[in-house]
Amino acid sequence: MITSPDPLDGRSPGRKLQVETHGLDVIADTERKGTPRTLFWPWFGANVSILGLSYGAFALGFGISFWQALVAGVVGIVFSFLLCGFVAVAGKRGSAPTMVLGRAAYGVRGNRLPSVISWILTVGWETVLCALATMATATVFGRLGWGGGTGTKVVALVLVGVLTVVVGVMGFDLIMRLQTVITVVTGVLTVVYVALVADHIHWSAVSAVPAGSAQEFIGALVFMMTGFGLGWVNAAADYSRYLPRTASSGGVIGWTAFGASLAPLLLLVFGLLLAGSSDELSAAVAADPIGALTTILPTWFLVPFAVVAVLGLVGGAVLDIYSSGLALLSAGLRVPRYVAALVDGLLMIVGAVYIVFVADDFLGSFMGFLTTLGVPIAAWCGIMLADLTLRRRDYDEPDLYRPTGRYGDVPFTPLLLTLTATALGWGLVTNSAAGWLEWQGYLLGPLGLGGRSGDWAYANLGVLAALALGFLGTLVLRRGRVREQEAQVPSPAADEGAAV
Repeated sequence: MITSPDPLDGRSPGRKLQVETHGLDVIADTERKGTPRTLFWPWFGANVSILGLSYGAFALGFGISFWQALVAGVVGIVFSFLLCGFVAVAGKRGSAPTMVLGRAAYGVRGNRLPSVISWILTVGWETVLCALATMATATVFGRLGWGGGTGTKVVALVLVGVLTVVVGVMGFDLIMRLQTVITVVTGVLTVVYVALVADHIHWSAVSAVPAGSAQEFIGALVFMMTGFGLGWVNAAADYSRYLPRTASSGGVIGWTAFGASLAPLLLLVFGLLLAGSSDELSAAVAADPIGALTTILPTWFLVPFAVVAVLGLVGGAVLDIYSSGLALLSAGLRVPRYVAALVDGLLMIVGAVYIVFVADDFLGSFMGFLTTLGVPIAAWCGIMLADLTLRRRDYDEPDLYRPTGRYGDVPFTPLLLTLTATALGWGLVTNSAAGWLEWQGYLLGPLGLGGRSGDWAYANLGVLAALALGFLGTLVLRRGRVREQEAQVPSPAADEGAAV
Protein backbone atom coordinates (compact mmCIF):
# COMPACT_ATOMS: atom_id res chain seq x y z
CA MET A 1 0.00 0.00 0.00
CA ILE A 2 1.37 3.41 -0.95
CA THR A 3 1.01 6.14 1.60
CA SER A 4 1.30 9.89 1.41
CA PRO A 5 4.42 11.63 2.67
CA ASP A 6 4.59 12.39 6.36
CA PRO A 7 6.53 15.59 7.03
CA LEU A 8 6.61 14.87 10.73
CA ASP A 9 8.79 11.80 10.62
CA GLY A 10 10.98 12.69 7.70
CA ARG A 11 10.06 9.67 5.57
CA SER A 12 10.13 9.97 1.84
CA PRO A 13 6.97 10.24 -0.31
CA GLY A 14 5.57 6.95 -1.53
CA ARG A 15 7.16 4.83 1.16
CA LYS A 16 5.37 1.47 1.39
CA LEU A 17 3.75 0.50 4.65
CA GLN A 18 4.99 -2.95 5.59
CA VAL A 19 5.68 -5.20 8.56
CA GLU A 20 8.68 -3.91 10.49
CA THR A 21 11.54 -6.40 10.34
CA HIS A 22 13.65 -4.79 13.06
CA GLY A 23 13.78 -6.65 16.35
CA LEU A 24 16.59 -6.27 18.85
CA ASP A 25 19.05 -5.11 16.19
CA VAL A 26 20.63 -1.68 16.01
CA ILE A 27 18.91 0.84 13.70
CA ALA A 28 21.31 1.82 10.93
CA ASP A 29 22.19 5.50 10.55
CA THR A 30 20.59 5.51 7.09
CA GLU A 31 17.22 4.64 8.67
CA ARG A 32 17.39 7.17 11.49
CA LYS A 33 15.29 10.19 10.62
CA GLY A 34 13.13 12.87 12.16
CA THR A 35 13.58 15.30 15.03
CA PRO A 36 12.80 15.08 18.76
CA ARG A 37 9.45 16.80 18.24
CA THR A 38 8.19 13.72 16.37
CA LEU A 39 8.20 11.96 19.75
CA PHE A 40 5.26 14.13 20.76
CA TRP A 41 2.84 12.10 18.64
CA PRO A 42 3.31 8.57 19.97
CA TRP A 43 3.55 9.74 23.56
CA PHE A 44 0.54 12.06 23.41
CA GLY A 45 -1.51 9.48 21.51
CA ALA A 46 -0.67 6.80 24.07
CA ASN A 47 -1.72 8.96 27.03
CA VAL A 48 -4.71 10.95 25.77
CA SER A 49 -7.06 8.21 26.97
CA ILE A 50 -10.28 9.14 28.75
CA LEU A 51 -8.93 6.89 31.50
CA GLY A 52 -7.06 10.01 32.64
CA LEU A 53 -10.37 11.38 33.91
CA SER A 54 -10.84 8.32 36.10
CA TYR A 55 -7.56 9.01 37.86
CA GLY A 56 -9.31 11.93 39.52
CA ALA A 57 -11.55 9.46 41.35
CA PHE A 58 -8.60 7.16 42.04
CA ALA A 59 -6.63 10.02 43.65
CA LEU A 60 -9.50 11.23 45.82
CA GLY A 61 -9.99 7.63 46.88
CA PHE A 62 -6.85 8.00 49.00
CA GLY A 63 -8.84 10.30 51.31
CA ILE A 64 -7.26 13.60 50.30
CA SER A 65 -8.65 16.95 49.22
CA PHE A 66 -8.89 18.38 45.71
CA TRP A 67 -5.80 20.54 46.16
CA GLN A 68 -3.77 17.71 47.63
CA ALA A 69 -4.84 15.40 44.80
CA LEU A 70 -4.00 18.06 42.23
CA VAL A 71 -0.48 18.56 43.57
CA ALA A 72 0.07 14.81 43.90
CA GLY A 73 -1.13 14.29 40.34
CA VAL A 74 0.91 17.08 38.78
CA VAL A 75 4.11 16.10 40.57
CA GLY A 76 3.60 12.37 40.02
CA ILE A 77 2.76 12.71 36.33
CA VAL A 78 5.45 15.22 35.37
CA PHE A 79 8.23 13.63 37.40
CA SER A 80 7.50 10.11 36.20
CA PHE A 81 7.37 11.15 32.56
CA LEU A 82 10.60 13.08 32.97
CA LEU A 83 12.11 9.74 33.95
CA CYS A 84 10.82 8.42 30.61
CA GLY A 85 12.46 11.34 28.86
CA PHE A 86 15.84 10.61 30.45
CA VAL A 87 15.61 6.91 29.53
CA ALA A 88 14.63 7.91 25.97
CA VAL A 89 18.03 9.59 25.60
CA ALA A 90 19.57 6.12 25.74
CA GLY A 91 17.68 5.23 22.54
CA LYS A 92 19.22 8.11 20.66
CA ARG A 93 22.67 7.20 21.98
CA GLY A 94 22.40 3.46 21.37
CA SER A 95 19.99 2.90 18.44
CA ALA A 96 18.53 -0.24 20.08
CA PRO A 97 15.38 -1.08 22.09
CA THR A 98 15.24 -0.11 25.76
CA MET A 99 15.73 -3.64 27.03
CA VAL A 100 18.82 -4.13 24.86
CA LEU A 101 20.36 -0.88 26.08
CA GLY A 102 19.84 -2.14 29.62
CA ARG A 103 22.50 -4.76 28.91
CA ALA A 104 25.13 -2.08 29.47
CA ALA A 105 24.12 -2.09 33.13
CA TYR A 106 22.96 -5.70 33.59
CA GLY A 107 25.11 -7.67 31.16
CA VAL A 108 23.96 -9.46 28.03
CA ARG A 109 22.26 -12.40 29.74
CA GLY A 110 21.88 -10.85 33.17
CA ASN A 111 19.51 -8.40 31.51
CA ARG A 112 16.97 -11.19 31.04
CA LEU A 113 15.69 -10.64 34.59
CA PRO A 114 14.54 -7.03 34.03
CA SER A 115 13.38 -8.03 30.53
CA VAL A 116 10.98 -10.59 32.01
CA ILE A 117 9.69 -8.02 34.52
CA SER A 118 9.26 -5.48 31.72
CA TRP A 119 7.43 -8.03 29.61
CA ILE A 120 4.98 -8.84 32.42
CA LEU A 121 4.33 -5.14 33.04
CA THR A 122 3.66 -4.25 29.40
CA VAL A 123 1.49 -7.32 28.79
CA GLY A 124 -0.42 -6.44 31.95
CA TRP A 125 -0.98 -2.87 30.81
CA GLU A 126 -2.12 -3.81 27.32
CA THR A 127 -4.50 -6.35 28.88
CA VAL A 128 -6.01 -3.72 31.20
CA LEU A 129 -6.44 -1.23 28.35
CA CYS A 130 -8.06 -3.84 26.08
CA ALA A 131 -10.46 -4.85 28.87
CA LEU A 132 -11.38 -1.24 29.62
CA ALA A 133 -12.12 -0.56 25.94
CA THR A 134 -14.36 -3.62 25.88
CA MET A 135 -16.28 -2.64 29.03
CA ALA A 136 -16.68 0.95 27.83
CA THR A 137 -18.15 -0.21 24.53
CA ALA A 138 -20.60 -2.53 26.29
CA THR A 139 -21.69 0.27 28.62
CA VAL A 140 -22.35 2.63 25.72
CA PHE A 141 -24.33 0.01 23.80
CA GLY A 142 -26.33 -0.77 26.92
CA ARG A 143 -27.31 2.88 27.39
CA LEU A 144 -28.33 3.12 23.74
CA GLY A 145 -30.54 0.04 24.07
CA TRP A 146 -28.47 -1.90 21.54
CA GLY A 147 -27.52 -4.59 23.99
CA GLY A 148 -24.53 -4.53 26.27
CA GLY A 149 -24.37 -8.06 27.54
CA THR A 150 -22.05 -10.93 26.81
CA GLY A 151 -22.49 -10.83 23.03
CA THR A 152 -21.60 -7.17 22.81
CA LYS A 153 -18.57 -7.65 25.03
CA VAL A 154 -17.32 -10.56 22.93
CA VAL A 155 -17.60 -8.60 19.68
CA ALA A 156 -15.99 -5.51 21.23
CA LEU A 157 -13.16 -7.57 22.70
CA VAL A 158 -12.46 -9.22 19.35
CA LEU A 159 -12.45 -5.92 17.45
CA VAL A 160 -10.26 -4.10 19.97
CA GLY A 161 -7.92 -7.06 20.27
CA VAL A 162 -7.53 -7.50 16.52
CA LEU A 163 -6.87 -3.78 15.94
CA THR A 164 -4.26 -3.69 18.68
CA VAL A 165 -2.53 -6.87 17.54
CA VAL A 166 -2.46 -5.90 13.85
CA VAL A 167 -0.89 -2.50 14.53
CA GLY A 168 1.57 -3.99 17.03
CA VAL A 169 2.60 -6.66 14.53
CA MET A 170 3.05 -4.13 11.71
CA GLY A 171 5.42 -2.12 13.89
CA PHE A 172 6.96 1.33 14.06
CA ASP A 173 5.75 3.00 10.83
CA LEU A 174 2.07 2.17 11.32
CA ILE A 175 2.25 3.00 15.03
CA MET A 176 3.61 6.50 14.30
CA ARG A 177 0.90 7.16 11.73
CA LEU A 178 -1.91 5.75 13.85
CA GLN A 179 -0.84 7.75 16.90
CA THR A 180 -1.04 10.97 14.89
CA VAL A 181 -4.64 10.17 13.92
CA ILE A 182 -5.52 9.16 17.48
CA THR A 183 -4.04 12.40 18.80
CA VAL A 184 -6.22 14.58 16.57
CA VAL A 185 -9.47 12.61 16.87
CA THR A 186 -9.36 11.95 20.60
CA GLY A 187 -8.12 15.47 21.33
CA VAL A 188 -11.10 17.07 19.61
CA LEU A 189 -13.72 14.67 21.00
CA THR A 190 -12.31 14.94 24.52
CA VAL A 191 -12.75 18.71 24.41
CA VAL A 192 -16.38 18.16 23.37
CA TYR A 193 -16.87 15.71 26.26
CA VAL A 194 -15.51 18.24 28.75
CA ALA A 195 -17.86 20.92 27.42
CA LEU A 196 -20.89 18.62 27.63
CA VAL A 197 -20.39 17.54 31.24
CA ALA A 198 -19.01 20.78 32.67
CA ASP A 199 -22.36 21.59 34.30
CA HIS A 200 -21.94 18.50 36.52
CA ILE A 201 -19.11 20.24 38.37
CA HIS A 202 -20.07 21.76 41.71
CA TRP A 203 -17.21 23.66 43.26
CA SER A 204 -18.93 23.84 46.63
CA ALA A 205 -18.85 20.03 46.86
CA VAL A 206 -15.30 19.81 45.51
CA SER A 207 -13.91 22.37 47.93
CA ALA A 208 -15.67 20.67 50.84
CA VAL A 209 -13.72 17.42 50.41
CA PRO A 210 -11.61 17.20 53.58
CA ALA A 211 -7.83 17.11 53.49
CA GLY A 212 -5.96 13.92 54.22
CA SER A 213 -2.74 13.13 56.00
CA ALA A 214 0.78 13.42 54.63
CA GLN A 215 0.92 9.65 54.31
CA GLU A 216 -2.27 9.58 52.21
CA PHE A 217 -0.88 12.36 50.01
CA ILE A 218 2.34 10.42 49.42
CA GLY A 219 0.33 7.30 48.61
CA ALA A 220 -1.64 9.19 45.94
CA LEU A 221 1.55 10.70 44.52
CA VAL A 222 3.24 7.31 44.18
CA PHE A 223 0.10 5.82 42.66
CA MET A 224 0.18 8.57 40.02
CA MET A 225 3.82 7.79 39.29
CA THR A 226 3.17 4.08 38.84
CA GLY A 227 -0.01 4.69 36.84
CA PHE A 228 1.71 7.00 34.39
CA GLY A 229 5.46 7.39 33.76
CA LEU A 230 6.73 4.39 35.71
CA GLY A 231 4.47 2.24 33.56
CA TRP A 232 6.34 3.46 30.48
CA VAL A 233 10.01 3.83 31.51
CA ASN A 234 10.86 0.30 30.40
CA ALA A 235 9.78 1.20 26.84
CA ALA A 236 10.92 4.82 26.66
CA ALA A 237 13.83 4.27 24.25
CA ASP A 238 11.92 2.08 21.81
CA TYR A 239 10.89 5.09 19.69
CA SER A 240 13.78 7.51 20.20
CA ARG A 241 16.13 4.85 18.75
CA TYR A 242 14.96 5.92 15.28
CA LEU A 243 16.24 9.49 15.76
CA PRO A 244 19.63 10.59 14.37
CA ARG A 245 22.56 10.55 16.78
CA THR A 246 22.84 14.31 16.37
CA ALA A 247 19.34 14.90 17.77
CA SER A 248 19.25 17.12 20.85
CA SER A 249 19.19 15.16 24.12
CA GLY A 250 17.30 18.02 25.75
CA GLY A 251 14.77 17.87 22.94
CA VAL A 252 14.31 14.13 23.41
CA ILE A 253 13.68 14.61 27.13
CA GLY A 254 11.42 17.62 26.65
CA TRP A 255 9.24 16.32 23.83
CA THR A 256 8.84 12.91 25.47
CA ALA A 257 7.82 14.38 28.83
CA PHE A 258 5.66 17.12 27.28
CA GLY A 259 3.86 14.81 24.86
CA ALA A 260 3.20 12.19 27.54
CA SER A 261 2.20 14.62 30.33
CA LEU A 262 0.00 17.14 28.54
CA ALA A 263 -3.21 15.13 28.18
CA PRO A 264 -3.03 13.38 31.59
CA LEU A 265 -2.56 16.71 33.37
CA LEU A 266 -5.58 18.31 31.71
CA LEU A 267 -7.73 15.21 32.12
CA LEU A 268 -6.72 14.81 35.75
CA VAL A 269 -7.87 18.32 36.67
CA PHE A 270 -11.27 17.77 35.10
CA GLY A 271 -11.51 14.27 36.53
CA LEU A 272 -10.87 15.62 40.03
CA LEU A 273 -13.62 18.22 39.59
CA LEU A 274 -16.12 15.60 38.41
CA ALA A 275 -15.28 13.02 41.09
CA GLY A 276 -15.22 15.64 43.84
CA SER A 277 -18.67 16.81 42.77
CA SER A 278 -20.35 13.40 43.04
CA ASP A 279 -19.63 10.58 45.46
CA GLU A 280 -21.85 8.34 43.34
CA LEU A 281 -19.81 8.93 40.19
CA SER A 282 -16.56 8.49 42.08
CA ALA A 283 -17.69 5.11 43.41
CA ALA A 284 -18.92 3.99 39.97
CA VAL A 285 -15.53 4.74 38.42
CA ALA A 286 -13.90 2.16 40.71
CA ALA A 287 -16.01 -0.59 39.12
CA ASP A 288 -16.01 0.61 35.49
CA PRO A 289 -13.47 3.45 35.05
CA ILE A 290 -14.53 4.36 31.52
CA GLY A 291 -18.15 3.27 31.34
CA ALA A 292 -19.07 5.21 34.47
CA LEU A 293 -18.19 8.43 32.67
CA THR A 294 -21.03 7.85 30.19
CA THR A 295 -23.70 8.16 32.87
CA ILE A 296 -23.52 11.96 32.76
CA LEU A 297 -23.52 12.25 28.96
CA PRO A 298 -26.43 13.11 26.64
CA THR A 299 -27.46 10.11 24.55
CA TRP A 300 -26.49 11.67 21.21
CA PHE A 301 -22.81 11.83 22.22
CA LEU A 302 -22.51 8.24 23.40
CA VAL A 303 -21.23 6.89 20.07
CA PRO A 304 -18.56 9.63 19.70
CA PHE A 305 -17.61 8.96 23.31
CA ALA A 306 -17.16 5.27 22.53
CA VAL A 307 -14.90 6.25 19.64
CA VAL A 308 -12.72 8.51 21.77
CA ALA A 309 -12.59 6.00 24.62
CA VAL A 310 -11.65 3.04 22.45
CA LEU A 311 -9.12 4.96 20.32
CA GLY A 312 -7.42 6.42 23.38
CA LEU A 313 -7.10 3.03 25.05
CA VAL A 314 -5.96 1.35 21.83
CA GLY A 315 -3.31 4.05 21.45
CA GLY A 316 -1.75 2.99 24.73
CA ALA A 317 -2.22 -0.73 24.11
CA VAL A 318 -0.48 -0.50 20.74
CA LEU A 319 2.68 0.99 22.24
CA ASP A 320 2.56 -1.63 24.98
CA ILE A 321 2.21 -4.59 22.64
CA TYR A 322 5.08 -3.32 20.48
CA SER A 323 7.37 -2.92 23.49
CA SER A 324 6.22 -6.13 25.15
CA GLY A 325 7.26 -8.03 22.03
CA LEU A 326 10.71 -6.45 22.18
CA ALA A 327 10.98 -7.28 25.90
CA LEU A 328 10.03 -10.89 25.21
CA LEU A 329 12.81 -11.13 22.62
CA SER A 330 15.26 -9.59 25.06
CA ALA A 331 14.21 -12.16 27.66
CA GLY A 332 15.54 -14.88 25.37
CA LEU A 333 12.74 -15.92 22.99
CA ARG A 334 14.26 -16.45 19.52
CA VAL A 335 11.50 -15.55 17.06
CA PRO A 336 10.90 -12.57 14.74
CA ARG A 337 9.58 -9.41 16.44
CA TYR A 338 6.17 -9.66 14.83
CA VAL A 339 5.74 -13.23 16.11
CA ALA A 340 6.56 -12.06 19.65
CA ALA A 341 3.99 -9.27 19.29
CA LEU A 342 1.42 -11.82 18.11
CA VAL A 343 2.12 -14.07 21.12
CA ASP A 344 1.67 -11.12 23.46
CA GLY A 345 -1.53 -10.17 21.68
CA LEU A 346 -3.01 -13.60 22.32
CA LEU A 347 -2.05 -13.36 26.01
CA MET A 348 -3.62 -9.89 26.11
CA ILE A 349 -6.93 -11.23 24.82
CA VAL A 350 -6.93 -14.11 27.30
CA GLY A 351 -6.22 -11.71 30.18
CA ALA A 352 -8.89 -9.29 28.99
CA VAL A 353 -11.41 -12.12 28.95
CA TYR A 354 -10.64 -12.76 32.63
CA ILE A 355 -11.01 -9.08 33.60
CA VAL A 356 -14.24 -8.58 31.63
CA PHE A 357 -16.04 -11.84 32.39
CA VAL A 358 -14.57 -13.18 35.65
CA ALA A 359 -12.96 -10.54 37.89
CA ASP A 360 -15.34 -8.58 40.15
CA ASP A 361 -12.95 -6.02 41.66
CA PHE A 362 -11.16 -4.07 38.96
CA LEU A 363 -9.70 -1.23 41.02
CA GLY A 364 -8.27 -3.40 43.79
CA SER A 365 -6.54 -5.74 41.38
CA PHE A 366 -5.40 -2.84 39.22
CA MET A 367 -3.80 -0.97 42.13
CA GLY A 368 -2.18 -4.16 43.35
CA PHE A 369 -0.75 -4.84 39.91
CA LEU A 370 0.63 -1.30 39.52
CA THR A 371 2.22 -1.16 42.96
CA THR A 372 3.67 -4.67 42.91
CA LEU A 373 5.36 -4.36 39.53
CA GLY A 374 6.06 -0.68 40.12
CA VAL A 375 8.65 -1.65 42.75
CA PRO A 376 11.03 -3.71 40.57
CA ILE A 377 10.50 -1.37 37.62
CA ALA A 378 11.42 1.57 39.86
CA ALA A 379 14.57 -0.29 40.90
CA TRP A 380 15.42 -0.97 37.24
CA CYS A 381 14.74 2.67 36.36
CA GLY A 382 17.08 3.91 39.09
CA ILE A 383 19.86 1.58 37.92
CA MET A 384 19.31 2.45 34.25
CA LEU A 385 19.35 6.21 34.88
CA ALA A 386 22.43 6.05 37.08
CA ASP A 387 24.25 3.94 34.49
CA LEU A 388 23.28 6.44 31.78
CA THR A 389 24.44 9.33 33.98
CA LEU A 390 27.84 7.73 34.51
CA ARG A 391 28.50 7.24 30.79
CA ARG A 392 30.34 9.93 28.85
CA ARG A 393 30.26 8.10 25.53
CA ASP A 394 27.63 6.44 23.39
CA TYR A 395 27.12 2.72 23.81
CA ASP A 396 29.47 0.31 22.09
CA GLU A 397 26.67 -1.27 20.10
CA PRO A 398 28.31 -4.57 19.03
CA ASP A 399 29.20 -5.34 22.66
CA LEU A 400 25.53 -5.08 23.63
CA TYR A 401 25.17 -8.43 21.89
CA ARG A 402 28.39 -10.16 23.04
CA PRO A 403 28.44 -11.96 26.42
CA THR A 404 32.24 -11.71 26.25
CA GLY A 405 32.22 -7.98 25.52
CA ARG A 406 32.84 -5.02 27.80
CA TYR A 407 29.38 -5.13 29.36
CA GLY A 408 29.79 -8.69 30.56
CA ASP A 409 27.42 -11.61 30.72
CA VAL A 410 25.83 -11.84 34.20
CA PRO A 411 27.36 -9.14 36.44
CA PHE A 412 26.65 -9.67 40.12
CA THR A 413 26.22 -6.10 41.40
CA PRO A 414 23.23 -4.81 39.38
CA LEU A 415 21.29 -8.05 39.84
CA LEU A 416 21.87 -8.07 43.60
CA LEU A 417 20.96 -4.39 43.75
CA THR A 418 17.71 -5.05 41.87
CA LEU A 419 16.73 -7.95 44.13
CA THR A 420 17.63 -5.99 47.28
CA ALA A 421 15.72 -2.88 46.18
CA THR A 422 12.71 -5.02 45.24
CA ALA A 423 12.73 -6.87 48.57
CA LEU A 424 12.96 -3.54 50.40
CA GLY A 425 10.23 -2.01 48.27
CA TRP A 426 7.76 -4.88 48.65
CA GLY A 427 8.29 -4.70 52.39
CA LEU A 428 7.10 -1.07 52.37
CA VAL A 429 3.90 -1.35 50.29
CA THR A 430 0.52 -2.89 51.01
CA ASN A 431 -2.39 -3.98 48.82
CA SER A 432 -5.28 -4.91 51.05
CA ALA A 433 -7.77 -4.71 48.18
CA ALA A 434 -5.95 -7.54 46.41
CA GLY A 435 -5.98 -10.61 48.66
CA TRP A 436 -3.17 -12.36 46.79
CA LEU A 437 -0.79 -9.55 47.84
CA GLU A 438 -1.40 -9.56 51.59
CA TRP A 439 2.14 -10.83 52.17
CA GLN A 440 3.57 -7.41 51.29
CA GLY A 441 4.33 -4.74 53.87
CA TYR A 442 6.48 -7.02 56.01
CA LEU A 443 8.93 -4.20 56.88
CA LEU A 444 6.37 -1.63 58.03
CA GLY A 445 6.29 -3.06 61.54
CA PRO A 446 10.01 -3.71 62.10
CA LEU A 447 10.88 -0.22 60.83
CA GLY A 448 8.44 1.46 63.20
CA LEU A 449 5.98 2.59 60.53
CA GLY A 450 2.88 1.18 62.18
CA GLY A 451 2.62 -2.18 60.46
CA ARG A 452 0.18 -3.14 57.71
CA SER A 453 -2.65 -1.15 59.33
CA GLY A 454 -0.67 1.90 60.42
CA ASP A 455 -0.57 5.43 59.03
CA TRP A 456 2.17 4.58 56.55
CA ALA A 457 0.56 1.39 55.26
CA TYR A 458 -0.79 2.94 52.06
CA ALA A 459 1.90 5.52 51.38
CA ASN A 460 3.60 3.09 48.98
CA LEU A 461 7.03 4.18 50.16
CA GLY A 462 8.51 1.03 48.65
CA VAL A 463 8.36 2.44 45.11
CA LEU A 464 10.34 5.53 46.08
CA ALA A 465 12.77 3.45 48.14
CA ALA A 466 13.45 1.07 45.25
CA LEU A 467 14.02 3.96 42.84
CA ALA A 468 16.41 5.73 45.21
CA LEU A 469 18.34 2.59 46.17
CA GLY A 470 18.76 1.54 42.55
CA PHE A 471 20.01 4.98 41.51
CA LEU A 472 22.31 5.74 44.43
CA GLY A 473 23.61 2.19 44.67
CA THR A 474 24.64 2.21 41.02
CA LEU A 475 26.32 5.61 41.30
CA VAL A 476 28.42 4.36 44.22
CA LEU A 477 29.12 0.76 43.21
CA ARG A 478 29.40 0.92 39.42
CA ARG A 479 31.33 4.12 38.72
CA GLY A 480 34.68 2.37 38.39
CA ARG A 481 33.26 -0.40 36.24
CA VAL A 482 31.74 2.09 33.79
CA ARG A 483 35.05 3.94 33.54
CA GLU A 484 36.79 0.64 32.72
CA GLN A 485 34.25 -0.10 30.00
CA GLU A 486 34.63 3.30 28.36
CA ALA A 487 38.43 3.11 28.46
CA GLN A 488 38.39 0.14 26.07
CA VAL A 489 38.85 0.67 22.35
CA PRO A 490 35.73 0.45 20.16
CA SER A 491 34.91 -3.13 19.29
CA PRO A 492 34.68 -4.50 15.74
CA ALA A 493 31.38 -5.19 14.09
CA ALA A 494 29.10 -7.81 15.62
CA ASP A 495 30.27 -11.35 14.86
CA GLU A 496 28.59 -14.68 14.44
CA GLY A 497 28.99 -15.45 18.13
CA ALA A 498 26.94 -12.45 19.22
CA ALA A 499 23.88 -13.06 21.34
CA VAL A 500 20.48 -11.86 20.28
